[in-house]
Amino acid sequence: MNAHELIQEISAYCRETGLAESTFGRRAVNDGKLAARLRNGGRITTETLDRIRAFMEANRVPLDLAGAPAARGNGLAMRAALAPAPMAEIVSPQQRFRFLDNRQRYLLFVQTCSEKRVIAQRVALELASIMPRPPAVRVFDAGVGDGTVLERVMRAMHHRFPTMPFYVVGKEVSLEDVRLVLQKMPDRLYEHPAQVLVLTNLPYGAAPWLSLRDAEADSRVVWHELPLSGDSAHRFEEQITGLEGFLAENWLTDVDPRTGGRRSERPAVLVIYREDHRFLLDAVIPRRGAAVAGYDLVVASQSYRARARLDTKVRGVVAPLARALAPGGRLIGVHAYGHDPGQEIVRRIWPDDAPFLHDRHEILRATKEQLGAEGRDLVFNAFADNRALFRYDMHTLPREIGDTIGISTLFAAWNAAVYVAQVEDERLTVAVREGHWLDATREVLAAHGGLWFHDESYVISRRRH
Repeated sequence: MNAHELIQEISAYCRETGLAESTFGRRAVNDGKLAARLRNGGRITTETLDRIRAFMEANRVPLDLAGAPAARGNGLAMRAALAPAPMAEIVSPQQRFRFLDNRQRYLLFVQTCSEKRVIAQRVALELASIMPRPPAVRVFDAGVGDGTVLERVMRAMHHRFPTMPFYVVGKEVSLEDVRLVLQKMPDRLYEHPAQVLVLTNLPYGAAPWLSLRDAEADSRVVWHELPLSGDSAHRFEEQITGLEGFLAENWLTDVDPRTGGRRSERPAVLVIYREDHRFLLDAVIPRRGAAVAGYDLVVASQSYRARARLDTKVRGVVAPLARALAPGGRLIGVHAYGHDPGQEIVRRIWPDDAPFLHDRHEILRATKEQLGAEGRDLVFNAFADNRALFRYDMHTLPREIGDTIGISTLFAAWNAAVYVAQVEDERLTVAVREGHWLDATREVLAAHGGLWFHDESYVISRRRH
């Protein structure tokens, strides 16, 4: 039995008995984090597996004819299985949301660290290697976030291809992020008028094509076009701001009870372009049910959780994006690498923590295997470390790191470290309560004279011929 099958069996048992997974882990093998470790790729011995199986068999809840837990069973083991979990153990999906969905920590990280700027510079280098074909330069951003990377890449695109039409598609499920992205677009549409901007909340397997495979589900996709009138950034901003009602109604999310992450309640596609360039963009504007992929550049920057399973990263994100490449197209992937002062802070609090489970070599190897024959015309480029790895820093004033370090700097550094490591709220609450994080952060900043992080990148390209 592999870990995926085991965690499915444990989840089914917990639903059947009403136990929290942490309670199950403690009662079965005295490990409240058993399920979390398995989801993050952890392994167990055959002895532990036997103990898990024995616990489930000894405490199995009998079902009545309707499939509900039966009332019979007076043994001690049965009462233990049916006993309600303590209130502290009952964690709702809303409380178990993914760390990356915490807006305050995300925005603080973006404002205090240079990652977005450095990633945009790395992505812009790929523009020299693409050879767009009519009718447009086609770019897909697989996780727009607040739009900082995309905005900078669009500037670089205008610099390199000032007269070519652009077709830019961004995937983002967060309503707050979509608002931030749209705030940055009026200036882009003013400087480069011949472009079509598309935002969608469709899943990775559908977003590049702007359609769902299931015809019935696809018919429920909300498709909205906004031709912008006028010729100034101010006029464009007024009309884009008018989308607030549309976004509030159609860009809502709920919580996936399986993962605790956010998912879109209603699939939507938003298409924006300048009315005065509609004629020129006629072959670029996507039509419902007829949109194509074929992207010259795909940006996959932090598009999957570092702690996610390898097959989740590959099957759910990287492989579909590779399929969306045009001949000569390039997919650049970027994710956190570790081996930096940021990880040192985390390790001082959680010595055994290993958030960066899979490096670029493992991801490319698994993607190639996943694609099989579909990947015959793809080239998988891991590159040497001196090209694949890059560093970004936390902004500090020139004399801010010295004999004394301000509490605001320490808090920003701690936030950046645990954000990059994607430490979940449950562990953070305990660490903050105990207070060791302050000393750990201060010591690391003093030892290194600042704080920086490492990302690593890889490229998947499709042959031109």
